[in-house]
Amino acid sequence: MNLSEINWDLNQAGSWPLPIKAAAIVIVSVLTAGGVVYYDTLDQLDALAAIEKQEQDLKQSFETKQKKAVNLQDYKDQLTQIEAELDEMIRQMPTEEEVASLLVDISQTGLASGLEFKLFKPGAPVRKDFYSELPINIQVIGKYEELGLFVSGLASLPRIVTVHDVNIVPQAKDSKDIKAGEMVMNATVKTYNEGGDPTASDAGSKRKRGKANGSK
Repeated sequence: MNLSEINWDLNQAGSWPLPIKAAAIVIVSVLTAGGVVYYDTLDQLDALAAIEKQEQDLKQSFETKQKKAVNLQDYKDQLTQIEAELDEMIRQMPTEEEVASLLVDISQTGLASGLEFKLFKPGAPVRKDFYSELPINIQVIGKYEELGLFVSGLASLPRIVTVHDVNIVPQAKDSKDIKAGEMVMNATVKTYNEGGDPTASDAGSKRKRGKANGSK
């Protein structure tokens, strides 16, 4: 077959030899299929992949919600326990009228432990969400076991008292009336009372009133 003798005019394609016709049909079919895939099928495949991803996300969301639904009663029980513990902690916070007597209790706890106070300085209240921190900077001198008794005594007070920023060092040798084994402890003692953010406080009061009304 001499290709130079073939009339390549498309209008004369019917007279082309069979192999040329077959090759032309294959080329046209491949180009057509490629065009369909590029302009139509690829977009559909991208859309399918997006839908499959959305399906997986929905399945995961459903599984998460199903687990929460199954454990809903446990979550409610935990919430009830947390609320009860929170109410108990709030009851352990001193009122504004009780703060003065609590400061005396802290001081007496230190003296009863055998400590000597060099500094006892209440600071300004620090407002939090629904409560206020009442910091007290202290410096006490005593033996290590006396310091331990003091901290233990603070923990056993009926109101919430915590100890922060503790720094214990041996007493300086050039100090007057130094006794063997005495240590100097600098720390911040904090107590708390209900009275932080007024909005939160109002919300807490409304919650308590709601509980009271619900119990009638």
